Amino acid sequence: MIQFDKISKKYGTKSLFDNISFSINKSEKCGLLGRNGCGKTTLFRLIINQETADSGIISIPKNYSFGYLDQHIVFTENTVHMEAIKSLPPQEKDNIYKAEKILFGLGFHKKDMEKKPSEFSGGYQLRLHLAKVLLSEPSCLLLDEPTNYLDILSINWFKRFLKSWRGECVIISHDRDFLDSVTTHNIAIHRNKIYKVDGDTKKLYELILKEEEIYEKTRINSFKKRAKAEAFIARFSAKATKASQAQSKMKALEKVAPLEKLIEIQDLRFFFKEAPFPGKKMLSSHELSFSYDKDGSIQSQGYLINKLQLEVEKGDRIAIIGENGLGKSTILKLLSKELAPITGSLNISENTRIGYFGQTNINRLNPILTVREEISLGNRELNDNEILSVCGIMMFSDGEADKKISTLSGGEKSRVLLGKIIATPCNLLLLDEPTNHLDVESIESLLDAIESFSGSIIIVTHSELILRRLALNKLIICDQGKQTLFLGSYDDFLDKIGWPGYISNKKADTKKVDENGIRKKRAELIQERSLVLKVLKKEILSLENEIINIEKKLEDDKKNLIDASTNSNSSDIVKLSKAIFDNNLKIEGLFDKLEKLSIEYEGKKANYDKEIEAL
Repeated sequence: MIQFDKISKKYGTKSLFDNISFSINKSEKCGLLGRNGCGKTTLFRLIINQETADSGIISIPKNYSFGYLDQHIVFTENTVHMEAIKSLPPQEKDNIYKAEKILFGLGFHKKDMEKKPSEFSGGYQLRLHLAKVLLSEPSCLLLDEPTNYLDILSINWFKRFLKSWRGECVIISHDRDFLDSVTTHNIAIHRNKIYKVDGDTKKLYELILKEEEIYEKTRINSFKKRAKAEAFIARFSAKATKASQAQSKMKALEKVAPLEKLIEIQDLRFFFKEAPFPGKKMLSSHELSFSYDKDGSIQSQGYLINKLQLEVEKGDRIAIIGENGLGKSTILKLLSKELAPITGSLNISENTRIGYFGQTNINRLNPILTVREEISLGNRELNDNEILSVCGIMMFSDGEADKKISTLSGGEKSRVLLGKIIATPCNLLLLDEPTNHLDVESIESLLDAIESFSGSIIIVTHSELILRRLALNKLIICDQGKQTLFLGSYDDFLDKIGWPGYISNKKADTKKVDENGIRKKRAELIQERSLVLKVLKKEILSLENEIINIEKKLEDDKKNLIDASTNSNSSDIVKLSKAIFDNNLKIEGLFDKLEKLSIEYEGKKANYDKEIEAL
C-alpha cells in the first residue's frame, strides 16, 4: 500500500495539492486524470522521491520498487536487444525470451534486435524505454502517457499486458477508453483536491460533478439566507425593539464564513470556421507514390506510399489507420502539399481550403514568437482584436497571449496550432494525432468541434474511441508498401477484415446502420445543442456579471455606511441602508433567476447528450 497523508505542494504562489490524503492498495490499477498543469507528473515525482512535499507524509512499504516511464530517456548499450535484457531482474537474466516477447508486443521486429537504439525514432525509443520498465518487474508501475506513441496493435497488446499485471500501477493518460479497459480504480486531481472511485472514468467525473452541484446549491441557499439576515440587520439595527435581535443575527453571521463561489475553470470551446464548398469533389490523388532514404532524404525506389488512389468528397469522414512507420503521417503531408510525390498526381479543387494539424507542425512553431504572433501567421488579414479573440477561444486570455512559444507545454502548443487553423475558414481538415498532449476536457471539446464540422476530415488516430465516434465512411489501411481504401466504418472494418488476432464480438445477423444518416443527424443535433446552450450560457454569464457588479456596489456601500456611522451622518446612513437593503433584494431575485436558468441549461444539455449518445 502507498499512503498519502495530508500532502500539500506549491510552486511559488500556485498550489497543486492542498492537504490531500488517499491510498493505492494492493493489486489496484489506477488511472490518474486531471487538466494539464494540475500536478499529475508532480505526484509521480513525489512518489519516487524526485521531489518533496511541502507538508504531509508519503508512506511506502519496505523493499517496494517502482518502474517509472517518463520522458527522460538514456540508452547505454549498442543494440536494442542488449539494452532491453539489461533491465531483467538478476534472477531472470537468462530468460531472454521475456525481453523479446515484450519488445515484439510493442511493435519491434526480429530484424530490429541488433540495431542501435539511436537509429529509431523518438516514438520507438519511448517504446524501448517502456519495455525496460516492464521487464524490471517492479512492485508498482508509474506510467506517464504511455500510449502517446503506440499504434492500435501495440495499444491492444499493452491492454492485455496490464490486465495480467499482478502488481499495482498508476497510469496518467488522456485516453479514457484505454483507462476504462485496464483500471480497477480512477483518481482525479481537481481544484487541488483528490477524488478516487472504485470504477471507470465516467463514475469519477459524475462524482466530481455531483459534489460541485451540491456545493453550488448550498452556496446559493446560504447566500440567500445571509442576504436576508443582512437586510434585517441594516433595517432594524437602529430600532430599539429589534436591536437585540439584529445584534444576535450579526453575531451569528460573523461566526459563519460565506461559501466562496467556485472559480470557473476555463474550457476549450470552439468551432472550426467553415469555408463554403459549392461542388462535390474536393481532392483526388492518382497513383501517388513516395518514400524516404534511411537518412530522411527522398528516395525513388521501395515506395513507402505506393500508387495511392483517393477521392475526397464533400462531407467525407476518412481515417488513416495502420501500424507506426507505414506512412500515415506522410499521406497527410502529401495531401497538404508539404511533400511532393515522386510519381503520380494530386488534384485539389480551387474551392478547397485546407486546415492542417500535423504532429511535426507543433515543433515548427517559432519559439521566439508569442502566442498572438504565431496565431496571426495563420491569417494575416486578422486585426489585433480578432487575433486576441482567437487567443481567448484557445484559452490564452489576458497576458497569456503574450507568452513565448518556448515556455509552453505540449498541450498549450497544440492549442496554438488549433488556433492557427480556426483563424482561417477551411472545408477540409487534415488532422494527425490531434489529441496528443491535450487533457480529457480539451479532447472532448475538439471532438465536439470535429463532429459539428460539416466539411470533410481526414484523420490519423490510434484511439479506437475516436475512430468509432466520428462516424467514418472511408478508411485508408496502411500496410507494408501498400495502402488500401476501405469503404465503411471502423466497426465494418473490424467485422470484415480486422487486425491480426481480432475476433468480432458482433453477431453475424446484425443489421447494417445507415452511417451517413446517423452522422448527419448527429451533426445536426450537436449544432442545435451548441446554438441553444450558447444562448442560455450568455444569459447565465450576464446574470453572474450583474450579481458581481451589485456585490461590488454592496461592498462599497457597506464601507461608506461604516464611515457615515462614524461621522454620525444620519441622512447618508438612511440612504445607504436603503440601498443595501434594495441591492440585497435584487441579488436574491437574480440568484433565483440564475438557479432556474442553470437548471434549464443542465437539463437541456443532458437531454441533447442523451440523444447524441443514443446515436
